[in-house]
This record gives sequence, C-alpha cells and structure tokens, in this order.
Amino acid sequence: QVQLVESGGGLVQAGGSLRLSCTASGNILRIPVMGWYRQAPGKKRESVATITSGGNSNYADSVKGRFTISRDNAENTVVLQMNSLKPEDTAVYYCNADVVRVGNGYSDKYWGQGTQVTVSS
Repeated sequence: QVQLVESGGGLVQAGGSLRLSCTASGNILRIPVMGWYRQAPGKKRESVATITSGGNSNYADSVKGRFTISRDNAENTVVLQMNSLKPEDTAVYYCNADVVRVGNGYSDKYWGQGTQVTVSS
C-alpha cells in the first residue's frame, strides 16, 4: 500500500505565500511523476503543476511565474511553493503521485487527502 501525506495550506491574504509539502510512503520502487492538483467549489479538479523524477516540470498557465514545484527523490517528497497568491487560487489542493510499487511493472495513481488553501482579498 502507498500513502501520500500532505502538509501546509491555510488562510492567507492576497499577495501572500504558502508552501505545500507531500511525502509518499509504502511499498515504493519509484515515482516517475508527482504533482499537485486543485479543486474549487463547483469546479472540476485541475492540474496545477507536475514534475518528473528527472526534474522536468509543467505548470498550469494560471500559476506560471507564481508557483514553483520541486521534489526530493530520495525522500519521495514534492513541494509546491505558492507566491503572489490570488483569491482565485482558493481551492482544495491534492497531492498526486504515479507510483511503481515493488514487484510491479506498471504505475498506479495515488492521491493525498487534500489540504485547503484560502486566499482572502
């Protein structure tokens, strides 16, 4: 079994910063891709940023230049640094990992429990 545990999030004023962290644990061989998604009330879950084990990252257009994703492969941890936050960034943020478990030749997608980010105007 694999678990993703998130930390960070909270309430911040517009223009402020928050840092989200997520650590994967369990029967893990490797994690090709880790990332962060978010879901605002009444909206579909959307990708915010992803990063490969080689360090290649992708960002949603709405967060480019403001958010930075990074990871520590040895610790199976991914971090999302969020700067210049806007009220429209308010959402529940979910950690995601495509995990290859020991003994498997394929990856499965796992999700964290979600953490609330609220940006006040």
